[in-house]
Amino acid sequence: MGLSSALTIRTESVSSAQLGPENPLANIGKPLEAPYQISGDVPAEIIANSTYGHPATLHPYRLQDRFSRIQETVEMPVVILENSQLRAKFLPALGGRLWELFDKNTGKHLLHTPGQIQFGNLALRNAWFAGGIEWNIGTRGHSPGTCAPLHSAVVDLPDSGQALRMWEFERLRNVVFQIDAWLPADSPVLKVAIRISNPNEHEVPIYWWSNAAVPQTEHTRVIAPASSAFASDYENGIKRRSPQELDGVDCTWPERNRHAADYFFDLAPQQRRWIAAADADGDGLAMLSTERLRGRKLFVWGEGDGGRRWQEWLSPDGGKYAEIQAGLAQTQFENLPLAAGESWAWLECYGNARLTPGLARASWPQAIEHAGQRVEQLLPAARLESDFTAWSQWADAEPRAAFHSGSGWGALESRRRTAQGQAPWAYPGTPFGAETLGLPQKPWLELLATGNFAGADNFVAGSDWSRALGLAAGNQGQIAFHLGTLAQAEGRLAEAVAGYRRCLEAAPDDAGLQAAALRGLALVENDPQRYLQACALAPGNRALVVEAASALLADGLAESASQVLAGFSAVAGAEAAADGRVEFLRIQALAALGRTAEAAAALQAGITVADLREGENSLAGLWQRLFPGTEIPQAYQFGMAD
Repeated sequence: MGLSSALTIRTESVSSAQLGPENPLANIGKPLEAPYQISGDVPAEIIANSTYGHPATLHPYRLQDRFSRIQETVEMPVVILENSQLRAKFLPALGGRLWELFDKNTGKHLLHTPGQIQFGNLALRNAWFAGGIEWNIGTRGHSPGTCAPLHSAVVDLPDSGQALRMWEFERLRNVVFQIDAWLPADSPVLKVAIRISNPNEHEVPIYWWSNAAVPQTEHTRVIAPASSAFASDYENGIKRRSPQELDGVDCTWPERNRHAADYFFDLAPQQRRWIAAADADGDGLAMLSTERLRGRKLFVWGEGDGGRRWQEWLSPDGGKYAEIQAGLAQTQFENLPLAAGESWAWLECYGNARLTPGLARASWPQAIEHAGQRVEQLLPAARLESDFTAWSQWADAEPRAAFHSGSGWGALESRRRTAQGQAPWAYPGTPFGAETLGLPQKPWLELLATGNFAGADNFVAGSDWSRALGLAAGNQGQIAFHLGTLAQAEGRLAEAVAGYRRCLEAAPDDAGLQAAALRGLALVENDPQRYLQACALAPGNRALVVEAASALLADGLAESASQVLAGFSAVAGAEAAADGRVEFLRIQALAALGRTAEAAAALQAGITVADLREGENSLAGLWQRLFPGTEIPQAYQFGMAD
């Protein structure tokens, strides 16, 4: 008789920085993760997919850019799945992250699980944290929902076991996704089934990558069944390379990489899908899946100054890590078309590869052969397929006990479809109940119910909402502003300009709304001077001031940048002085104005910019300018390529 498995829901004390409020501005600038140029010895399929489906903006999501770096003890819901061999811990409040996977047989953590949650600017919406296994959907980059809650519930299984179900409405692509995790008695692998459903009457571009952080030491090796990979160094596109012999270095050992890099292994179509990490004892995470999840990737930070600094920044006491990943496409530069009304599903499994150390360190063909044999022993291919088939029998089972709520946007979209005469969703396993609706959705519900719109500080997307707003009565300034925002998000720039100008005419006494419209014009007309007008109306709007000062400095208008920063400081006082991003902008403006002594003194005194972007080397660049020929402090070394 096998030992039982258990699902436990509880609250734990976790050391974490504060995420802070969302940025109030509409997220209608260009995504930072721009399409990549791909050419050379790369399959035509990858090149075609790399040019398909990239969003013009990340609207309607708002940025999460107000996090701190100060650790506090917070209470957080966790879900534990446990049997005789493994213990898995999930964080439903933070994107459903699989935070911990502990192997009881070896006493080892198969995932990199830091002792704290430390946010950094690496995701599509800015905030991200290192560790565990992250579920990425939307477009290239860390998911918009990676630091947001998922709807979570318990599902009763046909064999009397229980599964954790997490789900959400993904607003960038307007799709529904669900994640089902379960751990049968005595199973050496955690099982995670994922499904993405397209409820639209049109095709949508889809992106998915499951991203696992694994501990890295000098003995760590990553193995995948491929002789070559599509390598990216973040500067020169991607090329087909041999990671086992790259400039004289075997880069399948993460510690041997000098610079940050991606390696997308070129798995043959008929090849079983897996990737594994092995430590000095041969132990490490094995990541295997059914055929749908085709891609496999190794990411390394590299051993340069910037790579080491990023590791310290994200995991101050957690040690080094590398990432092994699995995705729908061969590379992360691609989107794939999901037909109207269709769904894609697959099964992922995670356990200890348990390789023989000598064979894990052997020649690449030998290591692949051995790892493939151990993967088959861990979970035979036939069993993987039968488990997937069995999951499909309960994939639509209604969850029994919901214990955590995600956003109310899925419920709003369900209401919109019904109100506008469209077919209701037929997804009984992922309900979006009325109880999940909250204040962000209230003005949009009012619009659906009455045709009246009083205004909103949150945003929606899509032509259906544009039509509803176009017919609405109520606050004409707010209606015009949101119509302008929707038009800009969809690339209808002339309509965006018209909407913002109507807003300025209709709401002459609403300084905040006027500032938002002027900011929209600054973006759509590429006119940084508009920011001066906007900041004069809303000098205390920190998000607006930071965006404005950044744009003005980039355009060579340091005096104007200094002006808006001074206006913010006059309103915010000590808050402005303590804000690392604002202080850095002030120092940059001083340097650009030739006030180098003041700038140098401020930079030398030390600043911390919590939301410094991955790969951003501006701190080091400014130091080199102000202190030529001197060594750049390690605290300012963030360049990915050194």
